[in-house]
Amino acid sequence: MGQGQQENVATSLAGAVSEEISASLAPVDAELARRYPGDPGTRQPVHTVYVPGDVFAADTIRSWGDRALAALDEHAPDAASFAAVLGLTDDLAEPVYDRVRAKLEREPIEDLRVDFEDGYGPRPDAEEDEAAARAARLIAEAYENGTAAPYMGIRMKCMEAPVRDRGIRTLDIFLTGLMESGGLPAGLVLTLPKVTYAEQVTAMVRLLEEFEKARGLEPGRIGFEIQIETSQSILATDGTATVARMIQAAEGRATGLHYGTFDYSACLGVSAAYQASDHPAADHAKAIMQVAAAGTGVRVSDGSTNVLPIGPTEKVHDAWRLHYGLTRRALARAYYQGWDMHPGHIPTRYAAVFAFYREGFEQAAARLSRYANHTDGDVMDEPATAKALSGYLLRGLDCGALDIAEVARVTGLTRADLEGFAVPRRGDLTVSAK
Repeated sequence: MGQGQQENVATSLAGAVSEEISASLAPVDAELARRYPGDPGTRQPVHTVYVPGDVFAADTIRSWGDRALAALDEHAPDAASFAAVLGLTDDLAEPVYDRVRAKLEREPIEDLRVDFEDGYGPRPDAEEDEAAARAARLIAEAYENGTAAPYMGIRMKCMEAPVRDRGIRTLDIFLTGLMESGGLPAGLVLTLPKVTYAEQVTAMVRLLEEFEKARGLEPGRIGFEIQIETSQSILATDGTATVARMIQAAEGRATGLHYGTFDYSACLGVSAAYQASDHPAADHAKAIMQVAAAGTGVRVSDGSTNVLPIGPTEKVHDAWRLHYGLTRRALARAYYQGWDMHPGHIPTRYAAVFAFYREGFEQAAARLSRYANHTDGDVMDEPATAKALSGYLLRGLDCGALDIAEVARVTGLTRADLEGFAVPRRGDLTVSAK
């Protein structure tokens, strides 16, 4: 057949066959879109900082940043000393250190939760009432004057019977206080701890529905995170994954799954000396969480370390190395968020995050550029990989590890271009770029 000659195209199936199949799969299509809407495409903080309700103050965020900077000044006053502690390569030492210090000055905390659960404990009702009202007022003021973290909210007490009424009241006082102070901020995040049954998630949904009705809010306005801290939240009595049912029970309100390192470990009988986020029991739980959440738009957060970087320099360095290593391990496993329990953890949180994105930046940017421009390289990437590459770059931009100018220089792409690759239309992932 000569070049340019038109190919004869023939089919055997009647057109009605395709229509009938599409009609039969319409319910599945709708179910797939409802249950698996994909990532929301919004910023995910790299960490969550928990501050007890009686400790939280107007200057908490700035205070944590200043204390973190003071820790660097005392225990790693320059890039070389910090790099030596963490094992950073020479090419990363200066960029990472400089960006860590700049981050601590500009935005030391990305996500702050005022804690009314374990970090707060049982208090007289009047005392917790006052603390919840104060938290609402201070958070509203922070958003108004520009000193807020990108995300802020509270962790209430759980839905278990002994503390259920107290948790509901604290949440009501907090949300009401925000409404009275001008409305709910865009960065509002609520955390429901110690969830064991999907019915407890359903109860949280009903609670938020009633608040929205009472205050005239748009239905579904208020979302929440689910903390995974018990064995029952991973595996139900019938052998199924409880956490998957919890996501569906949230009816689209679930924003995250947070792994609770110490409660979960203790629930399984892990002795205190071995309770850590890299324990095999922790890996198993987070793997189940990750698979259950994939495609649902619900994000997974790692837990924390309770080894604090305090005391003499040698002890601080040991704690920094541990925290840095755990954070890097989590990032490699696609757990892009974790908990930080002390201001001294923040320098190594950002060091690990910045090193992770900067060391892979050139390769990821070059691969995405080749994909976008349909040029050949040593790796043949598919749309799913382009999604991962652009997501990697966007996360690096959001936290401050990368600058848009350097990303544009290597990729030739704008942020809007990156977002287009990161959140493709359903069905695009099955189409090759070639």
